[in-house]
Amino acid sequence: MQDLSVIILTLNEEKHIERCLKSLFAITDKIFIVDSGSTDRTVEIAEALGAKVAKNTWVNYAQQFNFGIENNPFKTKWLMRMDCDEYILPELASEINEELSGISEDVSGLYISRRVIFMGKWMKRGGFYPMWLLRIWRSNQGICEESWMDEHIKLFQGKTIKLKNDLVDHNLNNLTWWTQKHNLYAIREVIDLLNIRYNFRNFETVEPKLFGTQEQRTRFLKVKYASLPLFTRPVIYFLYRYFIKLGFLDGVQGLMWIFLQGLWYRFLVDAKIYEVFHRVGKDKEAIREFFKTEYGKNI
Repeated sequence: MQDLSVIILTLNEEKHIERCLKSLFAITDKIFIVDSGSTDRTVEIAEALGAKVAKNTWVNYAQQFNFGIENNPFKTKWLMRMDCDEYILPELASEINEELSGISEDVSGLYISRRVIFMGKWMKRGGFYPMWLLRIWRSNQGICEESWMDEHIKLFQGKTIKLKNDLVDHNLNNLTWWTQKHNLYAIREVIDLLNIRYNFRNFETVEPKLFGTQEQRTRFLKVKYASLPLFTRPVIYFLYRYFIKLGFLDGVQGLMWIFLQGLWYRFLVDAKIYEVFHRVGKDKEAIREFFKTEYGKNI
């Protein structure tokens, strides 16, 4: 076993938690669950498999994950971030064991490529693979950035390396669950995009940089995306993903995925932004009050 602990955030994940944990046992038995009030068997299953569980009221992803870092009962050299609907392949487990056993002291982080499974099909095209994510880092060298959406691990210092094998993101819930979840995500995305324009909060975020890390490049492109006209940008994004990045080669699942994730969801975000401007105009303080009144969110 590696000197590594894994932090996982949960809320009603009984469909996924056993698969996730069992895949991790090939590299560590030190798993810390931060649960935000599950009413199903998530906590029961996790504890039965040997995970340590703490309960904490949800505020946002960054605060919840950083709570996990600060309250992790395992004082390990390395930390790993996983989502419940993900699991690591046996090849990745072997590679992690090999790399961490003899890693250089100047390396502080490891990038892992994520493969997304949608409707039973691996989304290889459309710009969704490889998607490099900083998932393993030295315990004192990283924190989850403060952001309303698409939070990344911010590494303080040190070099990074890329692993060759993948982790898998395969959610087992139905499409109704997916659309409901993304409707809720859309509010957070609206706030994140408006924060770029209005700077409601000066979050501790990854520095936007086109030729930097995956996280820096993603942040840079998001800032650029935020500057494009409403309703035009989701169409451009869809065309780019589906045609230029060859998403159409992933068949009907690829069409569904890129339409829903790349057009429908982002169009919904723009519609919600339009609603904000229509209801209260573009005054910064009026927008703050709108989100507090309508959604109970202090931005």
